[in-house]
Amino acid sequence: MIVSSTLDFREAAKRRLPPFLFHYADGGAYAEATLERNVADLSGIALRQRVLRDVADLDLSTDWFGRRVPMPVALGPVGISGMFRRRGEVQAARAASRAGLPFCLSTVGICSLDELTRAVPEPIWFQLYVIRDRAFMRDLLATAREKGAEALVFTVDMPVPGARYRDAHSGMSGPNAPLRRVLQAMTHPRWAWDVGLMGRPHRLGNLEPVLGKASGMNDYMGWLGANFDPSIAWKDLDWIRAEWDGPLIIKGILDPEDARKAAAIGANGIVVSNHGGRQLDGALSSARALPAIADAVGDRLTVLADSGVRSGLDVVRMLALGAKGVLLGRAWLYALAADGEAGVTQLLDLIEKEMRVAMALTGTRNIAEIGRSILA
Repeated sequence: MIVSSTLDFREAAKRRLPPFLFHYADGGAYAEATLERNVADLSGIALRQRVLRDVADLDLSTDWFGRRVPMPVALGPVGISGMFRRRGEVQAARAASRAGLPFCLSTVGICSLDELTRAVPEPIWFQLYVIRDRAFMRDLLATAREKGAEALVFTVDMPVPGARYRDAHSGMSGPNAPLRRVLQAMTHPRWAWDVGLMGRPHRLGNLEPVLGKASGMNDYMGWLGANFDPSIAWKDLDWIRAEWDGPLIIKGILDPEDARKAAAIGANGIVVSNHGGRQLDGALSSARALPAIADAVGDRLTVLADSGVRSGLDVVRMLALGAKGVLLGRAWLYALAADGEAGVTQLLDLIEKEMRVAMALTGTRNIAEIGRSILA
């Protein structure tokens, strides 16, 4: 099929992937109301169109945590993305590196930190979950430091996994899930060859040192439920700040008071996020939550945002609402599934072009000029 917009990648991914993987990526929690709000609220943001503003030279670059990036976009962490294409995290990270943008590896990625950093020259970000075993968390932090991770993204909005009905229906979880996944793979031969056979091992690379052979896909959903720690509190983040001396980004903030607490513990950044609508259904969309949070802490740390971003126009909308940058999630996962590394490269090219059009038509020449003044 012809891919002319970022949304086309979703349809291409749906055709290629077994249902259990497509719905894992595409679905949200409960009735998926927040998932839908993320997209609807963001697309409903109206911008002021301005004319005759001399927009011949546009500059999309900005500063993040001591590094100049060519546009305010990063590839956010997505669990088991290595199941969407052969060694998928490596392919996506290469595309991001070529574009000069950060790639954030999930704790529960298929590829390990070691594999990724051997394949990608640019520094990466590493995402850490709240895990019961603090010694294991310390080991992961030590590995991230050793491998040269540029920033730590600590995800705090998943003390327990959300209730995702689609996963049980699709075969990602639920009765006879392994058998159902095998049967689905048989009806998707391109995926079965590329990932099912040639993309092995299908293990959670960062967990393999402690789980060994039990770090495979069959244990993924069970491991999440058994090992995430609902007892963690703000005071527990002190040891993470002490263990990690690089940029610390707290991901999963939806409330201004929580944003202030993140600033108080010494975080360098936050991500305004509802986990892509995959946790608390009925929560605010990121677009709705963002302005108040940016007002509360925007002068104290770097405010990033995710959830609902599907285009370069959406990136500009998030910037206008107060973010200093955006993490892509589903958008790059669909592109990866559709065409691997080339698909992610094409997505980032489309994002850049769409940002340039939006900036030109709102009369903004650089990222600093994008603010609430361009909201209609």
